[in-house]
This record gives sequence, structure tokens and C-alpha cells, in this order.
Amino acid sequence: MASAPVPENISEEYYQISEAILSSFPKYRPPLDLYTFKADIGQLVSYSRKGTRLSNAQVEEVYARCAEGDLYVSRRDHSVYSEHIVKQLDLILVDQNLKEAEVADISLAALETRLAAFFDQPVRPVFDLLYADCMVVLEYLWADVHRLRLFFRRLHRGDHTLARHSLNSFIVGLWLFSSQKSGDLRRRDFDQAGQALLLKDAGMAKVPSFITGKTTPLKPEEREKIFPHPLTGYKLMHKLEQSFDLMRQACLEHHERLDGSGYPQHSKEISSFGRLTAVADAFSAIIQKRPYAEAREPAEAARELSLDRTRYDFAYTGPLLAALLSDAFGKMK
Repeated sequence: MASAPVPENISEEYYQISEAILSSFPKYRPPLDLYTFKADIGQLVSYSRKGTRLSNAQVEEVYARCAEGDLYVSRRDHSVYSEHIVKQLDLILVDQNLKEAEVADISLAALETRLAAFFDQPVRPVFDLLYADCMVVLEYLWADVHRLRLFFRRLHRGDHTLARHSLNSFIVGLWLFSSQKSGDLRRRDFDQAGQALLLKDAGMAKVPSFITGKTTPLKPEEREKIFPHPLTGYKLMHKLEQSFDLMRQACLEHHERLDGSGYPQHSKEISSFGRLTAVADAFSAIIQKRPYAEAREPAEAARELSLDRTRYDFAYTGPLLAALLSDAFGKMK
């Protein structure tokens, strides 16, 4: 039996919860308020309060109402609602009631959690969880690559962490990659570029935590321990069966520079994707607060890189600066 028509403005204040989301909640004690639509007064009314224990009969009714499209939760409970989706990110692909800005926030929170866990324990079971969530986000973005603009507005600009830096590089690099390819963009390339950008710093997982977690400038001997991470990262990705060309280029070349001043190979022969990744990596670092430097404004950071044509490819720094100056991404968070 179909439920009665619901006023359109209700969706601004409530989510019409799906069965997939509902099943992620504790069965007998939903962690938020549930509502149903009362047709005779044209309003949503409370069905149960958060934390209240439901009887077996109520559980059956809740699921029946949900199947009929007559079960809602308040957007005031967005933080609780999103916590469940963060842990089961594939739900963003089936929940039609989430706003795109909400999906962006949830996706980035999920990836940051998975990345932090991977950098702490770079082993297969932890990687598999990160990989699964990465592919969910890439599927969501592939459906409409313009959604990257929402992600771009959410670049992390506070204190630097490996996870946040990796997310920034993923967003910036994937936007550059999609923009450059335009009508020639293929799904396989899009997915591989996203994976490579997200995991280019995988080798940092092997750097001692007392170095990666330092809040003061690194000593010369500490910096020496960081220099091998591009090669270490590629070896780790190869072990995890992620050794495709774009991954190799991203891991090995993101610290190389056009004039040969980079590392680890001091090479001037850098692939196109390696050049793109180098720009995404440098830009993402500059806009975050680091122990040795304050965060820079995005447009200022892009301008600095665009002027440094001896080290960074203007084919990527130029479009990035132009997009920021033209306000192509809208207001940054």
C-alpha cells in the first residue's frame, strides 16, 4: 500500500529513510527519533524517540512503514545519521535523500578514517577497507564529475596530517585529471587516477611515527628517513597488487621536479601524470598548516606554483590558478 503524498518542503527538514540505512541501526533501539506522515493533518508526527526500546511488533511496523516510504528522521540528527553511513559508505549510492554537500562531507570523513587506519597499519585487511570506500567515492564522482567542485570546497586547510594531505591531493589531482581529459575521460583511467592520487604517499606509512607526528621542523637526519618513501610506497602498492602505471608514476614521481632538483631519482624525465601529481601534492601541502610554515590561501598557493615553471608544469599549475581566480569552485569552507 503506497503512502499518502508528502509535501515537498518536508525533505528540507527530514530524510525519508531507506531500508538499507534503517538496517544499519540497532534493531530495537534506533539512535535517533523516527517520524511517520499523518495524512489527515498533513504533518510528520513522532513515532519513537531516540534510544527508546521498540517491541517486536513496533520493529515490524517500523520496517513496514519504511518499505512503504513512510519513515523519516530529522536533519537535526544528521550527525548521528551520517555516522552510520561513514561506516557503510556504499549507502551513499542508494540514499536518494542525502544532499550532495552531505554526501561530500560523509565521503571525506569516511576516507580520512580509512586512510588514518592504513597509515597506522599498512596491511591487507586495512587496505581492503580503504580500497572499498575509495571505489564507492569514485563511482559517486564518476556519475557526475562536476561533484568534484563540492569536494574541492572542502579541502583541509588546518593542521597537516598524512590522511588529510592525501585527501587534498586526491581531490585536486582528480579535478586536474578530469579537466585535462574532458571528453576523452574513461572510467578505468578515472578510477586508477583516483586510487593513485589517494595512495601516492603510501610509503610514509613506513616512516617512524615520531617523525610523521612531529610538530616542530625536522632535523636533517630525520628528513633523510623520509626521502625513500616514494620507492617504499610503490613497493607496498605492488605487494598489495596495485602496481598499474598511474600508481607507479604517482608514487615514484610526485617529488620529482622538472629541473632535476626533486627526489628520489633527481630525474628531469617525468611522466605527464607524475607532473600532475607533483602539482597536486605541492599545492595540497602549501594550503595546510605545517610545523615549518603557515597555511597559505589556495589562490596564493596556486600562483606561487604557477610562477615556478622550472620545477612545476604550467600545464597543470595554470588551469588550477585560473579556476581559483575565477571562483570556479565557489566559496571554500
